[in-house]
Amino acid sequence: MLIKTPQPGDLRESDVTPESVYLSRRRFLGGLAGVGAGLALSGRAQAAAADYTDVPAGHPPTWLAGEIERAKWDAVVPQDPELDKLTPYQDASTYNNFYEFGTGKGDPSKRADSLTTQPWSVVIDGEVDNGGRVALEDLITPSRLEERIYRLRCVEAWSMVIPWLGIPLGDVIARAKPTAKAKYVRFETLVRPQEMPGQDSAFALIDWPYTEGLRLDEAMHPLTILGVGMYGRELPNQNGAPLRLVVPWKYGFKSIKSIVRISLVSEQPVNSWQAIAPDEYGFYANVNPQVDHPRWSQATERRLPNSLFNPHIIDTRMFNGYADQVASLYTGMDLRKQF
Repeated sequence: MLIKTPQPGDLRESDVTPESVYLSRRRFLGGLAGVGAGLALSGRAQAAAADYTDVPAGHPPTWLAGEIERAKWDAVVPQDPELDKLTPYQDASTYNNFYEFGTGKGDPSKRADSLTTQPWSVVIDGEVDNGGRVALEDLITPSRLEERIYRLRCVEAWSMVIPWLGIPLGDVIARAKPTAKAKYVRFETLVRPQEMPGQDSAFALIDWPYTEGLRLDEAMHPLTILGVGMYGRELPNQNGAPLRLVVPWKYGFKSIKSIVRISLVSEQPVNSWQAIAPDEYGFYANVNPQVDHPRWSQATERRLPNSLFNPHIIDTRMFNGYADQVASLYTGMDLRKQF
C-alpha cells in the first residue's frame, strides 16, 4: 500500500507539514510541476525502523496489522530537527487528556486497558445518502493508510510531535455521499461506563457522550485524518483507540477519541467543552497565539518532554504552523470572535 509523497519545496521554518502532505492527495497532483526538488524524503523508509525501536509492538487486529505492514513509511519529517523532533513514545502514551478515564494526565494510561476495542463499528448518519453502521475495517481499508508527522498543541499550552497512521477523513465523507444540506460534521465518543470509569464519576463535568464538530470544509481538508495508529503501531487505548480524529491546526481537544458516530448535519453542533465553558472553548479552537485563554497566555507552549530544570518553551505559531495550508478556510472571519 503506497503513499503518494511528492517532493516539497520552498519551505519556511514554521512548516512541519509542508506541501508533501498537503499535496499527497490525488486532487493535488496536477500542481506538482512547480514544486521544488531540494528536500526529498528518500531516507524516510530506511529510518522508520530505527525511529520506533523503543515502541512496544502492540496487538493490532489482523486486518490492521496487514495494513500497517503494507504501508510505506514515507512521511513529512519536521524541518527543524531540534525544535520539532518526535516526542518519545513513552511521553506521548502516558501524558494524555482522556476524561473518560479520569482527569489526571496519567489516568488514561493506567486505566484504559479495560476498554474493549474489538470488534468496533461506526455509525455514519445525518445528511447523507449512503449512511449506516460500518465495521472499522470496512471504514478504513478502502483508503490508503498514510503516516503523518504532525504537531499536537493542547489548549493547556503544552505540545508534542507525533507520527500518526490514518486516512483522510474526506475519503470517508465522500463515500457517505453528503446531501446539499450537510454543512458540518458532528462526532461522538463511545459511552461505556463499565470500561471507562471517568464516565461513572460523580465529579465529571461532561454530559456524555463527548462530542466534537467541524465545518464541512475543515473536515474535507487533506490535513484532517482519522487516526488508527501512531509510532508505527495501532493506537494505544489511552490515545483514542481504535479510531480518533487528528486536526493538526486546532487545539487538541478537537481531535476526539474512540469515535463511534460521525454525523453530517446542517446546523453547527455544540462541542462538549463549548457547552461547559463557551467563553473559554469556542467551536473553531484554531491554534492562535494572539488570542489568549481567559486564564493563561497562548503565546508560548511547553514542548514535551519537559521538566522544571529543563523547560522547553517555544513560541506558538498561528494555526500551529499550518497557516499556508489552512488560513484560506477562514478568509473574512474575525478569529478573535470566532475562536
